[in-house]
Amino acid sequence: MVLATVFPSAGCGTASEPEGSRTPGPADTSLPSKGHQDALTWEFAHIADFDGELTDVAALAEDDIWAVGFERNGAADPRLLHYDGKRWKREPLPGALGPTDYAPVIDEVGEDVLWMRPRTDRVGTGVNRWAQWDGTRWSAVPSPPPGKLGLLDAADPDNVWALADEQTALHWDGTRWTTTRLPYRASDLEVAGPDDVWAVGGRSTGPGTRLSDGEHYDQPASMHWDGTSWRPVETPLVRFADPVPPEPSAGLSQVFVLDSGEVRAYGINSFNHGEVEPEPADEAIRLRWTGSKWVDQESVLGRCARRTPVGQDDKGLFLDGNWYLTDDGRCLKIKRRRLPLSTGAGKGSHQSLWLTEIHRIPGTDDWLGAGKVEVNQSGDPFSAPVVVRLKRGG
Repeated sequence: MVLATVFPSAGCGTASEPEGSRTPGPADTSLPSKGHQDALTWEFAHIADFDGELTDVAALAEDDIWAVGFERNGAADPRLLHYDGKRWKREPLPGALGPTDYAPVIDEVGEDVLWMRPRTDRVGTGVNRWAQWDGTRWSAVPSPPPGKLGLLDAADPDNVWALADEQTALHWDGTRWTTTRLPYRASDLEVAGPDDVWAVGGRSTGPGTRLSDGEHYDQPASMHWDGTSWRPVETPLVRFADPVPPEPSAGLSQVFVLDSGEVRAYGINSFNHGEVEPEPADEAIRLRWTGSKWVDQESVLGRCARRTPVGQDDKGLFLDGNWYLTDDGRCLKIKRRRLPLSTGAGKGSHQSLWLTEIHRIPGTDDWLGAGKVEVNQSGDPFSAPVVVRLKRGG
């Protein structure tokens, strides 16, 4: 599946290493060996030799992995890295992409195809140039849509959906892009099948959007594409108990389709904090689709209760913040290693792992994550761009 880059995750782990000094340079140039790895521990697959972060990662195979990010050197210069099964190497951005001042986005649009697209259209032109990787070379994507696109999700290269704005979705059928209007504002969409696409967000009109005193109250909204049109789907109303706090607003921000086909939606019921005492807590919205209606998800105990999924394997769900919810309901923290001292991270430094994207490596039970390790220490704090790997087999 393709994950949007709007689901950040963070976490800390502990392990001790001897003190050392920072010596910039390649620190880890190969994926971890295939030997035994601790369960639920991110291992470093690559630590880049610049100060910055990686923003996206995608893989066509064990020996064909791409990561993008930026170097922090007064600007945010984009960087592209490739792993060929033996080593990581910095590559130039594809010529087909055209000039860009930001790290591009990589989308997996099929088992054998990656798309790379800029985060913004070319300033002042509205024209886009996208690049396509087929496992051998980068080439131009024919006829990319104009303007800036948000989230993109694909079932295959001939069934791609993207959000153009809050109420506009675009569809690529392998030949052309078509524009469709959404019934409500959308924050997220996901392709569940050829004629089965879900979008979620919020609405400002209709039932539940006005309180008795006339105050406005946005409500969660969901929409479904059945192959012909987008149709609004009845979504449960949300309301704080009286007294309702000031400027309340509820909406859905994520839709997630399980491998079983079950659809889940996540959001929040919030308000303008700081105006009343005592304040109620924000309320998490967690729904599942039964096939005919939305109902509340079963409650989850512990630190996983309010977290949202960013990936799934055959044992459970990966959640934001580097947590994992097993199929039998256990909430587990995914640990991580500390940086080697050759990177300049001191023994007493505080380190935190932030991942912006995770993906399974095709044909394996292993997962890759892209992001950074923030190193807070006296005199020389820095961010190390990293690719991490979690081995789930065995």
